[in-house]
Amino acid sequence: MTTLLVIAKEPRPGRVKTRLTPPFSPREAAELAEAALADTLCAVAAAPASRRVLVLDGAPGPWLPPGFEVLPQCGGGLDERLADAFAHCRGPALLIGMDTPQVTPDLLTVDLADSEACLGPAEDGGFWALGLAEADPALLLGVPMSTPLTGAVQRERLVAAGLRVRDLPRLRDVDVAADARAVAALAPHSRFAARLARCAPAAGR
Repeated sequence: MTTLLVIAKEPRPGRVKTRLTPPFSPREAAELAEAALADTLCAVAAAPASRRVLVLDGAPGPWLPPGFEVLPQCGGGLDERLADAFAHCRGPALLIGMDTPQVTPDLLTVDLADSEACLGPAEDGGFWALGLAEADPALLLGVPMSTPLTGAVQRERLVAAGLRVRDLPRLRDVDVAADARAVAALAPHSRFAARLARCAPAAGR
């Protein structure tokens, strides 16, 4: 069974989803982030796993369902924080972020026995998921993060290490308001879509 890792920030105004502001207020952006995180954790809770781990920058809140271990994020760049998350695992592990509330348990049910790694590309050039049959933190260190080439560079790193890489479906991250609307349309019954519907009319958007 696979360890499922979620790396996230505590959804506090001014600390999360700052690219949603404007058009949303910092409070609304944090509410959208909380809804996205809650949807993500719900999908992880429903997927088969040996462990479910939230690697968190901040403190857990009422949005955290039971059954999760909570580990603090280390300092440093995103590559270092992702690497450190894998350092807490033995055997197969799949890591995702909190930016894809449309994710489903089926998408997270990845058998790493027939491949040594899997990568879920994001539409912005990054990746929404990374799975390793053997959790090796060195495979992430030094990969430039938050660029249009992040996903391609990470995939090249895996291939250069001699790993067979399985590609997962491409998903859209929620970074800006257009992303929020598009993702909510893909998951109309999600907490995220419901929160967006409450935010948008009040602000006349």
